[in-house]
Amino acid sequence: MSSNPKDRKSEKLTVDMSEFPLLLKGYDKLHIRTGHFTPIHAGYEPLKRPLEVYKRYGVINLDKPSNPSSHEVVAWVKKILRVKKTGHSGTLDPKVTGCLVVCIEQSTRLVKSQQKSGKQYIAVARLHDVATESDVLKALETLRGALYQRPPIISAVKRRLRVRTIYDSKLLDFNPEQKLACFKIDCEAGTYIRTFCVHLGLLLGTGAHMQELRRSRSGIVSEDSGLVTMHDILDAQWLYDHTNDETYLRRVIRPLEYLLTGFKRIVVKDSAVCSICYGAKLMIPGVLRFEDGISLDEVVVLITTKGEAIALAIAQMTAVVMATCDHGVVAKTKRVIMDRDVYPRSWGLGPYAQLKKKMIADGKLDKYGKPNENTPKDWIQSYVDLSGNKGNDHLVMSTTTTIQPVLQDQPDVNSEKDDGKKKKHKRKHKHHLSETSNENDEPKPKKRKSKT
Repeated sequence: MSSNPKDRKSEKLTVDMSEFPLLLKGYDKLHIRTGHFTPIHAGYEPLKRPLEVYKRYGVINLDKPSNPSSHEVVAWVKKILRVKKTGHSGTLDPKVTGCLVVCIEQSTRLVKSQQKSGKQYIAVARLHDVATESDVLKALETLRGALYQRPPIISAVKRRLRVRTIYDSKLLDFNPEQKLACFKIDCEAGTYIRTFCVHLGLLLGTGAHMQELRRSRSGIVSEDSGLVTMHDILDAQWLYDHTNDETYLRRVIRPLEYLLTGFKRIVVKDSAVCSICYGAKLMIPGVLRFEDGISLDEVVVLITTKGEAIALAIAQMTAVVMATCDHGVVAKTKRVIMDRDVYPRSWGLGPYAQLKKKMIADGKLDKYGKPNENTPKDWIQSYVDLSGNKGNDHLVMSTTTTIQPVLQDQPDVNSEKDDGKKKKHKRKHKHHLSETSNENDEPKPKKRKSKT
């Protein structure tokens, strides 16, 4: 290569972004809204958080053992890890084993979204009479789509008729001698496999009941990806307490972003993160990148440039509109995930906000930013309140008589309406009194004069 910079060919640094972890995977395939933003030294990459923060934003893909209930298992995890709060995504009956997603502290905000996701089960049904394999296959094929179900007598919900969808079912094994059928079923959340086995027996004409059940998938979390046992959790915490080794504990607990990889993403500027954590809507100036195919009212995940999940939001624009529009609301927050003030506040830095803060400090406005007796007239005339109040009427009502002439020339429409309502009410009241007096008019007995 020559030493002359003009002769040097520009070499582009190629980075394989398909190997990026979690929500940053395929970052180069996102549509670029703008590349101008100032990185803020706050927050952490999901896999590089400090251990205490990592635990608070963590989830566990737990292999639930048989016999204890889901609530008991979650309580044990809370005690072992010494955390404040735990939750799970979908109850399993005591005898049922398999995937139970345990959420820790901040990740419990995702419990509802995970409870509604689809499930996959592997069940063993015992038939009450002899049946052929072809009959079982036909019955399983019939029991697909939307089905009526009434929860069993022993259940955690109200026993009323409801509709649940069976997406797919597959017969894995059939033993005609022992009258056992093993099948895999993909279904909607809230489907009772015990009821499904009863319906299978009714369709075959033999009768049947559920012998054994295991959940192999809950949402996007399956038993093939990082399934851990209660012993793993106990051993990992013991290893950290006695040897200060975090590796086992970090392998047992995963970042909550792992549950959100199925959602479409919108990358947000660092300066807009804190306002979203306080519930603000995401506007066009705060968008850096967005994924293709976002439709209206679709649930998306808002992420930072480091790959942290900020919130689940409902899209107010399609991907096409985001690419062409220069103002407006992109998404409104549905569920905030990140803690407040992880990133610094970036609002209240404009000229009006600075002037308002100065006036509050000087005593020209009260501590809520409302006018008082020291408020100058030009402020009331020029300042437009955007908090939802109509006009500047509330400014005049809270000031003294020296500020009231500002809106004295304007007719008070509300007071005229109130006066009209009062007059109408008085007329009705008088009319009602006259009617009642006419109905109840009776000659009053004259008082006799006492003779003295």
